[in-house]
Amino acid sequence: MPSFDIVSEVDEVELNNAVSNSTRELDTRFDFRGVDASFNLADMVVTLKTESDFQLQQLEDILRKNLAKRNVDPNSMELGKLDRTGKMFIQPIKFKQGLEQGCAKKLVKQIKDSKIKVQASIQGDKLRVTGKKRDDLQQVIALLKGSDTDQPLQFNNFRD
Repeated sequence: MPSFDIVSEVDEVELNNAVSNSTRELDTRFDFRGVDASFNLADMVVTLKTESDFQLQQLEDILRKNLAKRNVDPNSMELGKLDRTGKMFIQPIKFKQGLEQGCAKKLVKQIKDSKIKVQASIQGDKLRVTGKKRDDLQQVIALLKGSDTDQPLQFNNFRD
């Protein structure tokens, strides 16, 4: 029976490359000369650190631009609480890995409401869709690509 998995993952290598490119760009920017500003990546969390909240917004824009160049979906970003310690502004940005339970339930409901003859089941942090015909599975992929979700979706393990 044909099936495929719906997952939401961020490629760690591409994320690391985007952070490295952002750091390089930060070193060459004239408006950041003599300013203590940095990007830090640890455990899928990028920490932005600078001296003012305006510069923090600029750091976020630099990171978003480099993520887009690396095909990392910005919907996977989850901005953390802005922390101000002394003269430094610190903003953690967490990258979501895996399909969240609420999002998975919403996708299952959307698939069932479409009346396509497939079964969708939540399996941990991914969603498995099975059906009798390959065309039905392709309809589900087209349906979900056209819908607005909270997380970026990837479709893999397409089996016949």
